[in-house]
Amino acid sequence: VVQEAYVNGVSTRKVDDLVRALGLDGISKSEVSRLCKQLDETVRQFKERPLEREYPYIWLDATFPKVREGGRVQSMAFVVAIGVTDTGEREVLGFDVGTSEDGAFWTEFLRALKERGLRGVKLVVSDAHLGLRQAISEVLTGAAWQRCKVHTIRNVLSQVPKKQQSMVAAIIRTIFAQPTQEAARAQLRNVVKQLENKFPKAMQILQEAEDDVLAFMALPGEHWRQICSTNPLERLNREMRRRMDVVGIFPNRESVVRLMGAILQEQHEEWLVSRRYFSLESMAKLKPDRTLLVSDVMLQK
Repeated sequence: VVQEAYVNGVSTRKVDDLVRALGLDGISKSEVSRLCKQLDETVRQFKERPLEREYPYIWLDATFPKVREGGRVQSMAFVVAIGVTDTGEREVLGFDVGTSEDGAFWTEFLRALKERGLRGVKLVVSDAHLGLRQAISEVLTGAAWQRCKVHTIRNVLSQVPKKQQSMVAAIIRTIFAQPTQEAARAQLRNVVKQLENKFPKAMQILQEAEDDVLAFMALPGEHWRQICSTNPLERLNREMRRRMDVVGIFPNRESVVRLMGAILQEQHEEWLVSRRYFSLESMAKLKPDRTLLVSDVMLQK
């Protein structure tokens, strides 16, 4: 009960109230900590498990818990990778915590995923963090990179006066409403030409992002809504931030991995028993030479 309460965001003080409500004498902070440390082995096994499938799509992002280390409190980077298997199911692929979200840390993280079996990646979706981009190109050779559409639009609008942001945002959205990648490229160039005199810095950002922000449109249209941004990770990030707010300051890195890992494992297991994220038929389009087996269709039904 204590472990379940801990994972679901119940504070230590409220855990004590819960234990008393069960008719016991209460529980100390140290006892709560001791019981929760028993989660470590379960989380470690989940974190280090082999990745036995192909993962055509993966999403990468980071949140920033406050951690006490070396006698001071600092923000650290907690990075997460989720993916979709070649048969359309979502999984949590990996997670880790480091002192900063730099290229070396991302490279080490992605290499660890490959060592566990990550393969078959066609598209990586993330924000435009320079160190992360370098790590993706170095470790996931051959995979395309999709710059998060939502973050890109925010970056563009940051160079537009507030009163005109809604108008510019509406014009930019016409780019992503196009039926093909070629049409989207043409519309992006039209938008840049239309607005570059009024908002030169904003249009420079948009122009430079053309290849990366439209990469998703080279893949099956059924997947576009989910693979154009890091939004599939947002729900997870919100839940993790909620738990970080309850904790406030983590006593060490191990406690971050313990709690966030338990949350991610719970989400992973929910995905295992939920419906496919993408259908078998749409995933088969990623392999044009593969015939969709009758058994696959029956399994989906």
